Amino acid sequence: MAVYTQVSAETLAAFLTRYDDVGSLVSAKGIAEGVENSNYLVDTTTQRYILTLYEKRVDAGDLPFFMALLDHLAARGLPVPPAIRDRDGAAIQTLEGRPACLIRFLPGVSVTRPTPAQARTAGAALADLHAAVADFDGKRANSLGVAAWRPLLERCGADLDDIAPGLFARVDSALAAVEADWPRDLPACVIHADLFPDNVLMLDARVTGLIDFYFACTDLRAYDVAVMHTSWGFDPAGAPLDGVGSASMEGYGARLAAAERAALPVLARGACIRFLLTRAWDWLNTPADALVTRKDPLAYLRRLDWYDAHPEAFA
Repeated sequence: MAVYTQVSAETLAAFLTRYDDVGSLVSAKGIAEGVENSNYLVDTTTQRYILTLYEKRVDAGDLPFFMALLDHLAARGLPVPPAIRDRDGAAIQTLEGRPACLIRFLPGVSVTRPTPAQARTAGAALADLHAAVADFDGKRANSLGVAAWRPLLERCGADLDDIAPGLFARVDSALAAVEADWPRDLPACVIHADLFPDNVLMLDARVTGLIDFYFACTDLRAYDVAVMHTSWGFDPAGAPLDGVGSASMEGYGARLAAAERAALPVLARGACIRFLLTRAWDWLNTPADALVTRKDPLAYLRRLDWYDAHPEAFA
């Protein structure tokens, strides 16, 4: 989450009149965490909401897929926040020239340093998500899948070395190895593709919300598990957390086939490259006046180095 597009109190108050039963505006606060869209915490006379304005990385044409996915998961009992429909039945709005949705607020907090118990329940929630989409017929290509990483590396170019000397060559070499070994015939389904700790809401070790599905796509199921391992098993600086990554795997359970488990090392290295590159791009290109917390690309270089040094991580 972040704020790139400013919305005045007057504009937001008028926006809320499109809906029945959401109340009148009491307060709104921009949310600085994250890097993708503009988000506001909105309190009304009846309850609390999240207002999301979709910025350039989210294709407006993909929004019906995301909304249908959230509706599908909510109908199957998963703790996800489907968009609220206005009195005409529309979930997707336009606000300040951006596509926008009003989303129900879910209780809970996102953790910065998850415990093994929290990672275990989050892993189980990911497994439940994968089970729930078995009869979802929506499809969306992964716009940030393995085929997109080399073009993004080239777009970052030599500017990567401004972040750390020799970073371009390091990533170029690692990506070549991942591209050579990337599996092509593993089971695929709709995946979250970004289930970081800050996209899971928790009360103690109970999952109360799965949020930010705006990278959801059709891709390898095991890649989603690898993304979770790379994000939950390390602290924000990229240092491993004892027992946390393995606990996320325990929570997911014995649902991966042998070929999927064997592919996890290369999938995890690929996930490291993906998030290193998107963070680097944002680091180099975030507008100076945006209310956004940039994330350190080198935290994912440290993870990549850890996976290189620990090929037994998924044994």
